This record gives sequence, C-alpha cells and structure tokens, in this order.
Amino acid sequence: MIVGVLKLTFDIPWANSLKDKRMVVRSLTTRLRDKFGVSVAEVDAQDVHRTAVLGVACVGSAAGEIDSVLDHILNWLEVNSEAAIRQAEREFR
Repeated sequence: MIVGVLKLTFDIPWANSLKDKRMVVRSLTTRLRDKFGVSVAEVDAQDVHRTAVLGVACVGSAAGEIDSVLDHILNWLEVNSEAAIRQAEREFR
C-alpha cells in the first residue's frame, strides 16, 4: 500500500473574510472528493483569510498510479479553481 500526499497552498486575493475563504475551501474539497475520490482537508492557515492550505491523500498499490492521479488533480485545479496555487508539495509514504 502506497499513500500519496499533496499539500497545496492557495492564494485567494479577493477574500475579505474567513467566510469568503470557507466558501472557496468548501467548494474545492467537495469537488475534489467527488471527482477524484481522494481525501481532502484544510490542514493549515485556518485563520488567514487570503491563504488556504489543503492536504490531499490518495491510496493505491503503485506509486505511478498515485502520481498520475495527483498530476490530474493539479492540472484540474489550474483550470477549475477560484484560487491560485502558490505551492504544491508531493510526498509518498
């Protein structure tokens, strides 16, 4: 069993409150879970209204398979996200 973890840091420059940020985070987490079948959670910067840090986890039997899913997630987010990706860190365990 191999676990792929993607830590994504987003900039949300138009968010003027935590409520604005929560709207974006909730939308992203729901859409990622539904489309890719991965686990998603906000993992850091919960009190910063213009930054969101999400952790995405994917489990599989082959590193290449998981790497491909994480690539698809990144590509999809670049096109379909309301927030800009500032940083993406990938790790396998």
